Amino acid sequence: MTVRSEIPPHTLRAAVAHGRMNRRAWLVTGALVVFQIINFADKAVLGLVADSAMRDLGLTAGQFGFIGSAFFFLFAISAVLVGFLAGRVPTRWIIVSMGVCWAVLQFPMLLGGGAAVLLVARILLGAAEGPATPITLQNVHGWFPAKERGLPSSLIAIGSTLGPIIAAPILMWIIVNPALGWRWAFGFLGLAGLAWTLCWLLVGREGPYSHHSQSKGLAEAAPGADQAPLKPAGASITDRADLLQVVPIRRVLGSGMFVAAVLAGAGCFWAQGFLTTWSPKYLSSVVSLGPEMIGVVSTLPWAVGALTLMVLGYSSRFLMCRGVTVRWALGALFGAALLLSGASFLVLPHTHGFIAVSLLTVAAGLALVFPLAPTAVAFCVGSRQRAAVMATLTGLASLGGVIAPAMVGMLMDNTGYRPSAKGVPESAHMITLLTHGMNTSFTMIGVYLVVVGIGCILLLNPDSTATRLQQRFACNG
Repeated sequence: MTVRSEIPPHTLRAAVAHGRMNRRAWLVTGALVVFQIINFADKAVLGLVADSAMRDLGLTAGQFGFIGSAFFFLFAISAVLVGFLAGRVPTRWIIVSMGVCWAVLQFPMLLGGGAAVLLVARILLGAAEGPATPITLQNVHGWFPAKERGLPSSLIAIGSTLGPIIAAPILMWIIVNPALGWRWAFGFLGLAGLAWTLCWLLVGREGPYSHHSQSKGLAEAAPGADQAPLKPAGASITDRADLLQVVPIRRVLGSGMFVAAVLAGAGCFWAQGFLTTWSPKYLSSVVSLGPEMIGVVSTLPWAVGALTLMVLGYSSRFLMCRGVTVRWALGALFGAALLLSGASFLVLPHTHGFIAVSLLTVAAGLALVFPLAPTAVAFCVGSRQRAAVMATLTGLASLGGVIAPAMVGMLMDNTGYRPSAKGVPESAHMITLLTHGMNTSFTMIGVYLVVVGIGCILLLNPDSTATRLQQRFACNG
């Protein structure tokens, strides 16, 4: 009856208190956080080099936006295919393959590639990065019991927000350095990716709660639970999430819960697409910030996203450990964040200067909570199907990332905006046209996020979905 015995197992607090436990679990989690940092730094680099690349390569806003969208052309397909593959192949080796591909695909631009090379490299990089979030979540879920997955899942998600925070100042310094230039921003990320992959080969493993593991972790986690009767649809699924039997996956993908998560996720990817392609341009032209300040201010939405994910991760763990359903502990919190994000986007076009930057920071930052959606939806299936469901959700939601860069570029082109020639400052008239195009996009995404945020609060309910599927299919099979 010591204080130490009251600390829940499989938590970071237990690791500190006992000086033991699943050190490997938190080591793997930490490595995957860094993996996500590199992942999102790879995405963010295109926006950071926008001015330099557009002028050096002679690209219009629409053409550059198309290249930004091209990142997501194969993103969905690879996410879904690799997600299903993860049911058979250990995620450790899938992650190794992704790390190598990410690194290698950065080097063509360092070596002098033009617009066509940049386009192809971004398409292939998108294919390689498509499965990143579902596969890392699948791996980290294998190290923790169901009720404890909210926090490590949020830490993985925070890694995606830390990527631009950490990378943006470094990359901007490289870009403005006359001895290096914008091409070396890609080279730096390639070297970082290779270094991480070597480290992962040393620490990466499958956890005891993974279906690939030979451990008895599942049985130890809930002895006799497989004989427990199904609970009513209003009860939390967390006690039996790892004991769910295989169900027809098309039934999961056709559920109202899954559709709501996909539509909401598309809004999240829209925000990501804007941040990684057009946000630096907005800050330089509309807000008139210098390169160094852009490198700093560009990190603010990601910082808000990291803080939001940390708060929601702790909140979900607190609630689920007290028997609150996944619907309210994760789904409703996710929907509320998107609702607030949409409201902020709607106000943004009517502001300017510091207030506009603040609203963009809040609006885009709150929309960076997408990993909460696959984490919530994953509770409706067992471990063997979890990666496939999360990957399909991620792949379909990524269509928002396809739309965002091209949509913003098209709206800017339609106003009559044209980038200035290299070395020539933009005129006030062109900045006005650019601002009008971007503000139109903010209004459109604001309305969308408000609607899907409300939809998630009402429909994102994996507890009842899991119970319904098990009663209808697993028990009858």
